[in-house]
Amino acid sequence: MRRLTFVCLLLFCFTTSVFGQGLPRTVPEKVGVSAERLERIRPVMQDYVDKGHLPGFLTVVARRGKIVHFETIGMRDVENNKPVEPDTIFRIYSMSKPITSVAVMMLYEEGHFQLGTPVSRFIPEFKNMKVYNADQTEILDAKKPITIKHLLMHTAGLTYGWGNKPVDERYKAANIFERGTTLAAMVKKLGDIPLVHEPGERWTYGVSVDVLGYLVEVVSGMPFEEFLQTRLFKPLGMVDTAFSVPPEKVSRFAALYRHNRSEAVMKRVGADAPLANDEVSFFPSGGGGLVSTAADYMRFSQMLLNGGELDGVRILGKKTVELMRYPHHDEWFGLGFRVVTHKNPPDILNSVGNFSWGGAAATTFWIDPQEELIGLLMTQLLNNPHPFQQQFKVLTYQALTE
Repeated sequence: MRRLTFVCLLLFCFTTSVFGQGLPRTVPEKVGVSAERLERIRPVMQDYVDKGHLPGFLTVVARRGKIVHFETIGMRDVENNKPVEPDTIFRIYSMSKPITSVAVMMLYEEGHFQLGTPVSRFIPEFKNMKVYNADQTEILDAKKPITIKHLLMHTAGLTYGWGNKPVDERYKAANIFERGTTLAAMVKKLGDIPLVHEPGERWTYGVSVDVLGYLVEVVSGMPFEEFLQTRLFKPLGMVDTAFSVPPEKVSRFAALYRHNRSEAVMKRVGADAPLANDEVSFFPSGGGGLVSTAADYMRFSQMLLNGGELDGVRILGKKTVELMRYPHHDEWFGLGFRVVTHKNPPDILNSVGNFSWGGAAATTFWIDPQEELIGLLMTQLLNNPHPFQQQFKVLTYQALTE
């Protein structure tokens, strides 16, 4: 018990400096979590680092609005022996999508559009879209317009172009995320590429949320990043979330690694870390361009768990958040999130109503309204073959005592 008390005190002191503007801390037992059982997280995560499978981790758990677990393991930059630290900045890739979806729903609440409004009302490039037939041997006129809800649900018929079909070749040739291009140029290119299926026909992961970023830009009358910074990040105190890393923060930016399947080893992406006086910038992709920290993303997540409000700042209405986490498509996907339902039951420790998403570099988060629980894992590994995300979730849930 003395050891557990000491660990809890360390947790409190450590996270006080990390989350100075963030969530409050507490002894796990005060919110129905076992500190002893939470200790099972570290050795499992540490094993991946010790075996050279991952550079490092950052894991956070909060219950009832208070942090009960916060740990850093391993390196943010292996080659230069720089450890993962509480304020390490990570590429969150597709964990940008829930943020963009929230921005869209903020404008929806203000009455600028309905979810069924055709996107072409604001983005003329999406009028009179073409669509491929099933085997992509013929291009036809689309029978339905793309709506804003289709984009939120990934049912618009847009894709990423990762395959080898005719539509994928068009995406590759268009190079829609070309460095130095704009969101306006991106949608102009997309408007010339046929859809992979009729809008609303099925779920296809792709650039739908990037189009939503441009929608935010058009409707709000300000650049997409400016909208995010002024309307979302600053009000929530998300001080390190952006489409760029300024020179004064570059030293905190984690290196990126990739799992090499043929050699079954982890390799660094890019030979060198950015110089201290360089700014690192990314295409303003609403679907995958943001960088963030654990502190920032926990604030965003807690706002959603609270029904749209955090520390007296209301971003969304309660019913809007409920609408976002309702399973709109095929009983598993809402408006920006994966949703656990009775018809899509969990196969690991979890709760019905849990909503979540992840990023390409193996970052992940979940929000569980039933248990008033948030879990967040940050790392930087592309092509991840390992089950540590699922293990982290199980290790979190097994620590709940009430």
